[in-house]
Amino acid sequence: ETAARRKGKARRGRGKARNEGLLSKQKRSRRMKANDRERNRMHHLNSALDALRSVLPTFPDDAKLTKIETLRFAHNYIWALTE
Repeated sequence: ETAARRKGKARRGRGKARNEGLLSKQKRSRRMKANDRERNRMHHLNSALDALRSVLPTFPDDAKLTKIETLRFAHNYIWALTE
Protein backbone atom coordinates (compact mmCIF):
# COMPACT_ATOMS: atom_id res chain seq x y z
CA GLU A 1 0.00 0.00 0.00
CA THR A 2 1.11 3.54 -0.61
CA ALA A 3 1.58 6.12 2.11
CA ALA A 4 -1.40 8.13 0.82
CA ARG A 5 -3.72 5.17 1.18
CA ARG A 6 -2.48 4.40 4.67
CA LYS A 7 -3.31 7.93 5.78
CA GLY A 8 -6.84 7.54 4.42
CA LYS A 9 -6.44 9.75 1.38
CA ALA A 10 -7.88 8.39 -1.85
CA ARG A 11 -5.77 8.61 -4.97
CA ARG A 12 -7.16 10.69 -7.75
CA GLY A 13 -7.44 9.09 -11.15
CA ARG A 14 -9.92 8.15 -13.81
CA GLY A 15 -11.27 5.22 -11.87
CA LYS A 16 -14.95 4.67 -12.53
CA ALA A 17 -15.75 8.29 -13.36
CA ARG A 18 -17.86 7.26 -16.34
CA ASN A 19 -20.87 5.11 -15.83
CA GLU A 20 -21.33 1.78 -17.57
CA GLY A 21 -24.11 3.05 -19.85
CA LEU A 22 -21.93 5.77 -21.33
CA LEU A 23 -19.10 3.32 -21.96
CA SER A 24 -21.50 0.93 -23.63
CA LYS A 25 -22.81 3.71 -25.87
CA GLN A 26 -19.28 4.74 -26.82
CA LYS A 27 -18.29 1.16 -27.63
CA ARG A 28 -21.39 0.72 -29.76
CA SER A 29 -20.70 4.01 -31.55
CA ARG A 30 -17.08 3.05 -32.22
CA ARG A 31 -18.14 -0.37 -33.51
CA MET A 32 -20.75 1.19 -35.84
CA LYS A 33 -18.15 3.64 -37.19
CA ALA A 34 -15.64 0.82 -37.71
CA ASN A 35 -18.28 -1.25 -39.49
CA ASP A 36 -19.11 1.72 -41.73
CA ARG A 37 -15.43 2.22 -42.59
CA GLU A 38 -15.05 -1.48 -43.40
CA ARG A 39 -18.20 -1.45 -45.54
CA ASN A 40 -16.89 1.55 -47.50
CA ARG A 41 -13.46 -0.06 -47.87
CA MET A 42 -14.98 -3.22 -49.29
CA HIS A 43 -17.26 -1.19 -51.58
CA HIS A 44 -14.24 0.64 -53.02
CA LEU A 45 -12.26 -2.59 -53.34
CA ASN A 46 -15.12 -4.30 -55.18
CA SER A 47 -15.55 -1.29 -57.47
CA ALA A 48 -11.83 -1.39 -58.30
CA LEU A 49 -11.98 -5.12 -59.03
CA ASP A 50 -15.02 -4.59 -61.28
CA ALA A 51 -13.09 -1.92 -63.19
CA LEU A 52 -10.14 -4.30 -63.53
CA ARG A 53 -12.42 -7.11 -64.74
CA SER A 54 -13.82 -4.80 -67.41
CA VAL A 55 -10.40 -4.36 -69.06
CA LEU A 56 -9.25 -7.97 -68.82
CA PRO A 57 -9.97 -10.19 -71.82
CA THR A 58 -12.15 -13.13 -70.82
CA PHE A 59 -13.40 -15.93 -73.03
CA PRO A 60 -16.85 -16.51 -71.59
CA ASP A 61 -18.09 -12.94 -71.25
CA ASP A 62 -20.84 -13.87 -68.79
CA ALA A 63 -18.53 -15.59 -66.29
CA LYS A 64 -17.48 -13.29 -63.46
CA LEU A 65 -14.01 -13.97 -62.10
CA THR A 66 -13.56 -14.17 -58.35
CA LYS A 67 -11.38 -11.62 -56.58
CA ILE A 68 -8.34 -13.88 -56.45
CA GLU A 69 -8.90 -15.08 -60.03
CA THR A 70 -9.10 -11.46 -61.18
CA LEU A 71 -5.82 -10.56 -59.47
CA ARG A 72 -4.01 -13.65 -60.73
CA PHE A 73 -5.33 -13.17 -64.27
CA ALA A 74 -4.34 -9.49 -64.25
CA HIS A 75 -0.85 -10.41 -63.04
CA ASN A 76 -0.43 -13.04 -65.75
CA TYR A 77 -1.94 -10.78 -68.42
CA ILE A 78 0.46 -7.93 -67.57
CA TRP A 79 3.38 -10.38 -67.56
CA ALA A 80 2.33 -11.73 -70.98
CA LEU A 81 2.07 -8.23 -72.40
CA THR A 82 5.59 -7.40 -71.26
CA GLU A 83 7.08 -10.54 -72.85
